[in-house]
Amino acid sequence: MDEIKPHLIVGLGNPGPAYAFTRHNIGFMVVDRLVRKCELASCGQRDDAVLHSGRIADIPVVAARPMTYMNRSGGPVGDIVRTHGIQFEDMVVIHDDIDLAYERLKIKEKGGDGGHNGLRSLIDALGTDDFVRVRMGVGRPEADIGVVDYVLGEFDASQRSTLEPFLSRAIEAARAILCEGAKEAMNRFNRKP
Repeated sequence: MDEIKPHLIVGLGNPGPAYAFTRHNIGFMVVDRLVRKCELASCGQRDDAVLHSGRIADIPVVAARPMTYMNRSGGPVGDIVRTHGIQFEDMVVIHDDIDLAYERLKIKEKGGDGGHNGLRSLIDALGTDDFVRVRMGVGRPEADIGVVDYVLGEFDASQRSTLEPFLSRAIEAARAILCEGAKEAMNRFNRKP
């Protein structure tokens, strides 16, 4: 029987309490909750990443939060991929996306960075865009707010009221990608709620 290959789930965000509840850190929020829900064990904290490992539906998984800033996420992720023998197609990256309305979730198999600095860093470091993404819509800012200020701002009261179910849906999407494959997960989760 073939051994099941390890998978990597990466949540993108910025380290430190000042960024903890910002829109840009929604990837971190999902991974934190996934770790708790699936009871993944700590692998210790490296200087550049927090890692947990375990099994999700009998699939070996490493969950990572890069502790560099968003635009330098590629370095630690590339090192984790090499150290743990992860195939690019077995990597799931969870990140914020201003091009999707708040609470809209879309799974994408590969593609460019779409102007997202974290994805750009990953693609540059890995030399490929061949990994699955869970794009989490945070919406676009009002005309008087710049994009940087918006994504580095915290969710407003209306968004906070539905944030937990949105994060739970992203966990279920990540599990579906692992267990059923990206195409099947796309069929289930890419439809408008």
